[in-house]
Amino acid sequence: MSKKILVVDDEQSISTLLKYNLEQAGYTVITALDGEEGLQMCMKEDPDLLVLDLMLPKMDGIEVCKQLRQRKIMVPILMLTAKDDEFDKVLGLELGADDYMTKPFSPREVVARIKAILRRSQTQIEQQETKEYDEENQVIIGDLRVLPDHYEAYYSKERLDLTPKEFELLIYLAKHKGRVLTRDQLLSAVWNYDFAGDTRIVDVHISHLREKIERNTKKPLYIKTIRGLGYKLEEPKVNE
Repeated sequence: MSKKILVVDDEQSISTLLKYNLEQAGYTVITALDGEEGLQMCMKEDPDLLVLDLMLPKMDGIEVCKQLRQRKIMVPILMLTAKDDEFDKVLGLELGADDYMTKPFSPREVVARIKAILRRSQTQIEQQETKEYDEENQVIIGDLRVLPDHYEAYYSKERLDLTPKEFELLIYLAKHKGRVLTRDQLLSAVWNYDFAGDTRIVDVHISHLREKIERNTKKPLYIKTIRGLGYKLEEPKVNE
């Protein structure tokens, strides 16, 4: 069965263009022209991925994303924006979007991004359905315990409530404990494609992780910023 994509964009030409290219790539595509309709269709149709424009009538994309996440609907979201506005991009990511693209864009690139997001999502589902835990693959760092094969992480024995992207970033950091990883390395490894130097998406997700595993985000013990280079996950020092 083909994956179902919901495209929510009030520009009919863009909606038609995306629908055509996605159907050519083998997806089933449904569309909505405003935020309220998009929200209702997402809850009714249970799509595998949502392509969501930020500037929509009746309800903007930020509000749609916010309401979906509040309802614990964790459908992967690719946000579209016509504005080259860093605030919009970061806000979308903070509300739980998986990725964003700025208009104008290449339909081929949209398809490539969607394939990458769905591939990661499917891998996560398959790993979560595995019944037996392989404790040998767990990574323990201070009070942090990460189970890479099962997309689970615990801090002080409490299970962390992480988004799929936060899981992937944490897993990659944990598997490379003690190593300095550049933002470009993290983009390539976790997002599977080049953001053409736009590394803000990494900083936003690092900030989210720190809020969930650090007692003091201004003085992090686990995820350290290496100025001019990137980040590393390390064992917390007792005297810190």
